[in-house]
Amino acid sequence: MGSSDNTRGLILAMLSSLFIGTSFILKKKGLQRAAAAGTRAGVGGYTYLLEPLWWAGMITMIGGEVANFVAYIYAPAVLVTPLGALSIIISAVLAHFLLRERMQKMGILGCISCIVGSVIIVIHAPQEQTPTSVQEVWILAIQPAFMIYVAATVSIVLALTLHFEPLYGQTNIVIYLGICSLMGALTVVSIKAIGIAIKLTLEGINQFSVVQTWFFLSAAVVCVFTQLNYLNKALDTFNAAIVSPIYYVMFTTLTIIASAIMFKDWSGQDMSSITSEICGFITVLSGTVILHTTRKDEPAPPTGTITWYDGDSTKGLEEAHLITLHNPDYFT
Repeated sequence: MGSSDNTRGLILAMLSSLFIGTSFILKKKGLQRAAAAGTRAGVGGYTYLLEPLWWAGMITMIGGEVANFVAYIYAPAVLVTPLGALSIIISAVLAHFLLRERMQKMGILGCISCIVGSVIIVIHAPQEQTPTSVQEVWILAIQPAFMIYVAATVSIVLALTLHFEPLYGQTNIVIYLGICSLMGALTVVSIKAIGIAIKLTLEGINQFSVVQTWFFLSAAVVCVFTQLNYLNKALDTFNAAIVSPIYYVMFTTLTIIASAIMFKDWSGQDMSSITSEICGFITVLSGTVILHTTRKDEPAPPTGTITWYDGDSTKGLEEAHLITLHNPDYFT
């Protein structure tokens, strides 16, 4: 049964990566179409909500997340989590052919470095002990160390949202993805509690009568919607082939940190594992720097008004035409 369960988990994890990697491209295409018809998501627009292609990407992403969630039921995290890197490769390949987003050779090396570093971190990450009830998760969540982490996370997110986003959001990809990743780490904790509640409820021990379950559910909803909002802004503003790997690296790293603090998994690790994790972080950092220094920024969409004249100027009959540009691909 163990081998069979691992096979199911492996297949689900690979399908999850396929769906999630594809969703980045579908949502990007949807955002581009929406930008041609209204205000871009990167500057606060929500026209993409009327774009079917964006919803196709959204449904694909949800399907991928569901498959990933179920994969954790059948297989250990050390098997499932590293396979998330496949979504980066899928996204980059599809972006190359469908979005014409070309990556330089050094950018490919940076992407590979990010994947390798993330895999090293996950493989050598300490194993967590699975709680047996929602109340047990709640006790872990209100311990001082994790409360400090949550307070720091919320403070950083507020600072990024209120101060740094208006100033640097359109030029620095770390702003949007930092918010997504920080909230994503809290989402994982909440989703884990919800998963435990569902599993126990199906086994006959109702966990939805416990108020903590609904607290974790509410927290997950807030975190997920925040992630989606800023992920849309990142995809609308920056190259999809760059968004995917950086988001994966930041999300994976912060999730491991949050899990380690909450479940106290760092105690008892040997020096070999700690050294491997440090090497993984260095590899990730190097890959991220390479991606930043070699990526090509997408040209900012033209805004404003262009005037041209029709008519016979020799007769003094000229008609002015005005056009407001919203389409970033207008001149391509």
